[in-house]
Amino acid sequence: MADRASMLQEINETSFMVNDLTLYLDTHPLEEAALLQFQKAMEKRKELLKAYAEEFEPLTMDCVCPDTNNHSACCTRYAGQKHFTWSDGPLPWEGGSI
Repeated sequence: MADRASMLQEINETSFMVNDLTLYLDTHPLEEAALLQFQKAMEKRKELLKAYAEEFEPLTMDCVCPDTNNHSACCTRYAGQKHFTWSDGPLPWEGGSI
């Protein structure tokens, strides 16, 4: 089982990189190196969000899937059952323990 806090930290850092590169690409849309970094950062962010959703709960609506049966009983009342995962929690912004 992955550490919830370290996974959130990595998602935050990767998301910051995506946002920073987005701002740069707004003014430098043809910069090949930045485009490549943006692509890699977006792929990593998607992978991290998916892994977090599978282990805990979805952080974005893109990760909500009825086939995602969060296995950790501490994070859902419906462990191992097909359900709407957006209601799993606690979510980080709700002050849940991480």
